[in-house]
Amino acid sequence: MTQKDKRPQSWTTEERLEALLATHALAEQELGSWCRERGVHTHHLAQWRRELVEGSNEKVIGAGETRALRQENHALKKELRRKDKALAETAALLVLKKKAASIWGEVEDD
Repeated sequence: MTQKDKRPQSWTTEERLEALLATHALAEQELGSWCRERGVHTHHLAQWRRELVEGSNEKVIGAGETRALRQENHALKKELRRKDKALAETAALLVLKKKAASIWGEVEDD
């Protein structure tokens, strides 16, 4: 698959960096010609340059890695909610135990 066949969003970080390096010193007409040959627009180059300068983590890492991180984040949040519920239930049981002990007194074990 040539770069012209790829969507600009599918370009790897290395391909984007190579494109930025190749187009850095080009005049406007040369830049337009270069972009047409590869199927990108100048706004893609500008966006990639901004992302490189800003160090945008989500755009620098691959889409698959981003998806994996989102799934891991979702799983961790789900586990945290489950543990929070268990902790709240345990706290409620302890409060009930103390109230029962204060009402009926301590139960002696035989």
